[in-house]
Amino acid sequence: MDGQQSLQASVNSSYIPSSMCDEERSEGVASGDDSSPLLSRQQAAGSLAARHCPEDSYNLVYIIFFLMGIGSLLPWNVFITAKQYWLYKLSNNSSPSAQEEPHNDLSDYFESYIAIASTIPSVLCLILNYLLVNRFSSQVRIMFSLLVILVVFVVTTVLVKVDMSGCRMQFFGGTLASVALVSGASNIFSGSVFGISGHFPMRISQAIISGQAMGGTLSALASIVDLAASSDVTESALVYFITADIFTLVCILMYLLLPRLSYSRYYMEVAAVPCSESNSHSSHSDSSSGSVPPLKPILKKTWVLGSCVFYVFFISIMVFPALSSGIQSMNKDSGNPWATTYFVPLTSFLLYNVADFCGRQVTAWLQVPGPTSRMLPLLVVSRTALVPLFMFCNYQPRYHLHNVFFAHDLFPVVFICLLGISNGYLGTLPMIYGPKVVPRELAEPAGVVMSFFLTLGLAVGSAFSVVLVHSI
Repeated sequence: MDGQQSLQASVNSSYIPSSMCDEERSEGVASGDDSSPLLSRQQAAGSLAARHCPEDSYNLVYIIFFLMGIGSLLPWNVFITAKQYWLYKLSNNSSPSAQEEPHNDLSDYFESYIAIASTIPSVLCLILNYLLVNRFSSQVRIMFSLLVILVVFVVTTVLVKVDMSGCRMQFFGGTLASVALVSGASNIFSGSVFGISGHFPMRISQAIISGQAMGGTLSALASIVDLAASSDVTESALVYFITADIFTLVCILMYLLLPRLSYSRYYMEVAAVPCSESNSHSSHSDSSSGSVPPLKPILKKTWVLGSCVFYVFFISIMVFPALSSGIQSMNKDSGNPWATTYFVPLTSFLLYNVADFCGRQVTAWLQVPGPTSRMLPLLVVSRTALVPLFMFCNYQPRYHLHNVFFAHDLFPVVFICLLGISNGYLGTLPMIYGPKVVPRELAEPAGVVMSFFLTLGLAVGSAFSVVLVHSI
């Protein structure tokens, strides 16, 4: 089965293969064709369907969703890439310009602690988001989550210049609480945004996912620039967090602009049209009155895709950043800046995020395998082989596994590229397929469910990353 057969699986299905251009989609809407991304044959007689679908002028809607994709993962990327700042604040070191990392429990396993504090609240918040998807509008959920992120980041920015040397453990606890709060809010934000993108053509869902990867790339690039331009980690962190504050404000403004654009307004109005099909699920009409969306019909269509999303991000978070950021250059003692200061930021953070972005961006032009292909789960499971490859690179410190089989600096570079590209491509495909293979009325909750599978994979993978790092 090649994955294209699902196109006609349901009259209300919104899955559109990549070969169909926007003009064909809009013609399908106007003519009531079964392949319409949002409307069924019965609905095509309505005034909204009869109206010609407007164009996305200058790709503004695509850009807005791309920017909101950046903003949805920017908080997580800011926290994990500002490692030098956190280690300075949590150490007894009085010099903010020191580059030597203290070896203690906090420094050796910092990424694992951050990952756990981030992903567990994220799962809980995504469950809450699904339960509230019909009780509170997407506008309420998105604006509330963005305001929470903004407030926490403003407080984090202020604390950069506050001396916390006398209460390091309290600061560590506060940092984990901030990570938990921001991660929960950002997942409500990303889940809600991805949910409403399910009412749009597939390119909009792809814009969000590519934007998330670009957010990681920009964060990693900014951290490298900070390392090169400033010897004071607090000054670098201050610029870093202020940038995050400003970008969160930009996301708020972009979201407020979205309903004013004719292209996005058209699909939002179409999504608001109640379904009148005789074969629609009986609980669909209840969903508009504030009830919890029916989970069973969503899972029936998306459980394989959701499992693929879960396992892709389970493997990725198990390796990145807890394991990959601990891999050191074999020439670290040479004193070369590439082998000391820049090796981890370049090979772990920047290279992974660039590869991840490339993998996600490819899905804008190529969507193979299809949503029903058996090859998709096989490719996803094959990524398991990457875990032992990273374990036997030059990860330091090593307490149990003393053998390093991949002793050249080129090995982690190749492995991180494979991890990033496969994460971007194989993680994006099922995410954009999910809301398109269910009836239109369930597109938004299906998007939330797919986000739940993603975050659940991150949560379980982060727990396993602690065990993995301790086993080395």
